[in-house]
Amino acid sequence: MDPNRLKLYGVKPENIILTGYPLPKENIGENSKILKEDMAHRLLNLDPNKKYRKMYAPLIKGTLGKLPEKPNHPLTIMFSIGGAGAQKEIPLYAIESLRQKIKDRKLRFIISVGVRGELRKYFADNLKGLKLDGWVHILSGATMDEYFKNFNEALRETDILWTKPSELSFYAGLGLPIIIAPIIGSQEDFNQRWLFHIGAAVAQENPKYADQWLYDYLNAGDFAEMAMQGFVEIEKMGAYNIENIIQKQK
Repeated sequence: MDPNRLKLYGVKPENIILTGYPLPKENIGENSKILKEDMAHRLLNLDPNKKYRKMYAPLIKGTLGKLPEKPNHPLTIMFSIGGAGAQKEIPLYAIESLRQKIKDRKLRFIISVGVRGELRKYFADNLKGLKLDGWVHILSGATMDEYFKNFNEALRETDILWTKPSELSFYAGLGLPIIIAPIIGSQEDFNQRWLFHIGAAVAQENPKYADQWLYDYLNAGDFAEMAMQGFVEIEKMGAYNIENIIQKQK
C-alpha cells in the first residue's frame, strides 16, 4: 500500500515501515542464493540465441556471477488461473498453438489451478486427447498450504509466468517475466502499468497464435531482459525484513 494512503487513514509516519514484497523465502534463500541459482538457469532458457547475454554480459556477471553451461530444466511456461476460474480458455488455446513444441519436448506447460477440483477436472477433460506425454502439468493442491508449497516449488523451474496482473505481479521480482492476460478490475490496471513501467512484462497477444509471438520475444532475448528488469528493480526481501522487524520488537 502507498504510505501516503496510510497517512490519510491517520497512521503516524514513524509507524510506517517499507519492507518490500514478502515473496516466498523458499524461492529466495539466504543471501538470495536460491534465487540467483534459479535465475542463472532461467536466463539460459530465455535467451536461446544469446542476444541479451552478449549485450549485457557485465550486468549479468556482476549480478549473478558465471552462468552454468546448460539449464537444469526445459523451457517452462506457467499459466496461473484466477481464483474464480476466469480466463480458463486462454491456456487451452495457447497449448493447442504450442502443441508441436510440447510434443517435441522443447517446451513444458504448467496450468496452476489452486485448490478447485472442478478446475482440475476441466483441464484434465480438455487435455486428455492431446497426447502430450506429461509435458502439460496441472498444478493444484488439496489444501491452500499444499498448493502454495507446490506452487513455490514449481516456480523454481518456471521461466515465464502468464497471468492476469493480480498479486502475482510482484513475483516478477523473482526474475520471472510476465505475460499479462487481460485485466479484471482497476487494481489490476494499476499493476499492469507498474509492470510495464519497470519493463518486466509484456501484454498477451492472441493465444491462438502463441507459437508465433511468444517465440518472437524469446528469440530476440526480450524475455531475458524482462526477467532481469524484474530481478534488479523490484524489492523482494520483504519476508526477511518483516521477520527482522518483529524480532527487534520482542
